[in-house]
Amino acid sequence: MKIWTTEHIFSHPWETVVQAVWQKYPNPMNPAVVGVDVVDRRVTKGVLKTHRLISTKWGLPSSVTKVLGADRMFYASEHSVVDPVKKSMILMSKNITFCKEVSIVEKMTYSPHPSKEDCTIVKQKAEVTIHGIPLSSYLEGFITGKISVNSSKGKQGMEWVITKINKDVQELTSKTVKSMDDLVHLSGEPLTNFSFRK
Repeated sequence: MKIWTTEHIFSHPWETVVQAVWQKYPNPMNPAVVGVDVVDRRVTKGVLKTHRLISTKWGLPSSVTKVLGADRMFYASEHSVVDPVKKSMILMSKNITFCKEVSIVEKMTYSPHPSKEDCTIVKQKAEVTIHGIPLSSYLEGFITGKISVNSSKGKQGMEWVITKINKDVQELTSKTVKSMDDLVHLSGEPLTNFSFRK
């Protein structure tokens, strides 16, 4: 078994980062993830629980695919829990493809940084275990290396998504302000003189 861990600080509020997680794929920085499907989603006592199926292409070398005896598409099951009151998001994922030979369990937690205002800390841990396959140590090292590379791309992808979200919000705000200005201009009266009936 090989264990890989990392931490990263996003200079964005927790709410923004969590919103970006849902919109993370597809992104140009990490084209390995080719599909995300929601299997189940429900809110229980104010906590959002989601089950998603993740489809990825790892681009494994032919020597590895020969050992595993499969194509290059991999599937993983992801369960997440978002608690907006506690400001906590936990994602747990486990591979479905080759689960008898290769076990990849990942956990990611997103929470507000304890000392940096409007920052979010993400902690990521992956456990890779190979069962009954030759060169298991090599494969565990190769897979954890891939996880590390994809994690780096994932952080870049998150920043790309957050920039896109912020741009969309600015455009929407600008359009709303313009529409309100147009409404006031057409009416010939300041907006404060309008009364709304119930």
